[in-house]
Amino acid sequence: MSTPSTYDIIVIGAGPAGQKAAVQGAKAGKRVALIERERGIGGSCVYRGTIPSKTLRESALHLDRLKRAGEALQFNLKPDTQISTLLSRLEDVVQAHDSFMSKQLRRNGISLFHGRARFVNARTIEMQTVDGAQQQFTAGTIVVATGSRPRNPQEIPVDHEHILDSDSLLSMMYLPQSLTVVGGGVIGCEYASIFALLGVEVTLIDRATYPLQFMDKELVDQFVKGLESYGSHYLGDSHIADVRWDGITHVVTTLKSGVIIRSEKMLVALGRQANIEDLDLDAAGISLSDKGLIPVDQFCQTNIEQVYAVGDMVSGPALASKAMEQGRRAVRHALNLPVGDAASTIPLGIYTIPEMSSIGLDERGARERYKDPLIGRAKFEEIARAQISGGGQGLLKMIADPAGERLLGVQVVGDSATELVHIGQLALQSGVTIESFIDNVFNFPTYAEAYRIAALDILGQVAKRQQAKAA
Repeated sequence: MSTPSTYDIIVIGAGPAGQKAAVQGAKAGKRVALIERERGIGGSCVYRGTIPSKTLRESALHLDRLKRAGEALQFNLKPDTQISTLLSRLEDVVQAHDSFMSKQLRRNGISLFHGRARFVNARTIEMQTVDGAQQQFTAGTIVVATGSRPRNPQEIPVDHEHILDSDSLLSMMYLPQSLTVVGGGVIGCEYASIFALLGVEVTLIDRATYPLQFMDKELVDQFVKGLESYGSHYLGDSHIADVRWDGITHVVTTLKSGVIIRSEKMLVALGRQANIEDLDLDAAGISLSDKGLIPVDQFCQTNIEQVYAVGDMVSGPALASKAMEQGRRAVRHALNLPVGDAASTIPLGIYTIPEMSSIGLDERGARERYKDPLIGRAKFEEIARAQISGGGQGLLKMIADPAGERLLGVQVVGDSATELVHIGQLALQSGVTIESFIDNVFNFPTYAEAYRIAALDILGQVAKRQQAKAA
């Protein structure tokens, strides 16, 4: 084998985390090698995850707006609607993203290689191409960003035709009439609400009493209510006893309670597992957690000083935004550059219908820490923009300290929630007061007006507390 090629930084995996790690390294003037096993750039996010699911979501929302535009249109989807017609924009979106990312890598002088990578030791990587050729690389810093894949339990026979996972779901030819979704996490809830809006009868099953346990319960209640408004439903406290394809038309799911659910298709969305099997982590001395993830510190540094792990390889939630920040953060730490504290205020964005977003402390977390925080609420039905757009169902919650002075967190459900939360993010990072939201002038009509309404709610509660004390 020839002499190893030497770089300052090697990044394994060209998904969102790997891309940002590579670009950060190149912008700092370092020689960077990016190794990707797939033909394209972007990982599962682009080809099987975020972009395909959000493209389908946008199609569902467009169709719903057409329906709501007026009964005179009498618009309805055909019963045998092909999935491909709903994803007609996907190829253009993927090509645009691939083109943009390729240009960015070239512009920054990043060396891109396609092949399967594994550790030889903690500073050396061996790559094997599809034609069997081998090449070695060495670097002072190595960033592992190989992503994850769906975790399919042995007791559910995923066949990718009738019983599918999130990678194979959109390979369906036609929109099914009914769909059972197993798993109340982000992927399960997002797809459940998208298909429900498309007119599919969805049954969402999970062991927990309510889905998305890490989100504010008040927001999740609105999601479940929305699901039910489309004729679908959530079955909590449900444990699966058996799943089988009846060989004719339906997937038959039997719960331990005796309830039997028949659906045309099933989506299994029970989490994801890290792509680590081919990396030979033992050769580098990298340890794993009991859950098969790579333990890292706040800078994404593993137990080996010069090796970092980012994205789905480390603990969740598996969000592209979080992965990107981890990639940037890991390389800046490796290069002794200022890292900043943005990681403490990474927002959560859940693209359910209605969408949800969160930053900082939620109500439960604030009560545990402050006992008696103040919660300001703004219902979208009070906001002119929501009334005009027909998006009347929604809620923005501002969480403040017991004095009603300091913002602790923001939770939003409803139209534009994933955009709206960034106002709260900037406010948290800047340390602005609750009163400043009242002094600020927002465009009218906007969803942002909700911040002013919620702030007024908090200051109203402050006044009542002061009156009660004085009495």
